[in-house]
Amino acid sequence: MEKLKKRWNITNNWQLIVILVVFAITGSTSAKFAAPATDAIGMTREMGWYLYWPTRILIIFPLYQVLLVFFGWLFGEYHFFWNFEKKMLRHLGLSFIVKE
Repeated sequence: MEKLKKRWNITNNWQLIVILVVFAITGSTSAKFAAPATDAIGMTREMGWYLYWPTRILIIFPLYQVLLVFFGWLFGEYHFFWNFEKKMLRHLGLSFIVKE
């Protein structure tokens, strides 16, 4: 845990626990919202896994990014998650989305 705290530049165990809880809630929530979203656009599993799962992942990805910052803000760790988000977008080559 100390290695993770050092890497993320956080100071105490409570902050680490909050951050891990936010990651867990965000992942669960975005996965839960993906099913109604795929239903809304008319995607079903009967269309084949090769269409259904890539579409579902494309829906989950931006939803996860937004929810991560939202839940981070809700739990008082907005700055950590906003910086985390900017770093992730830069690694994906999408730095044009976030202007500093």
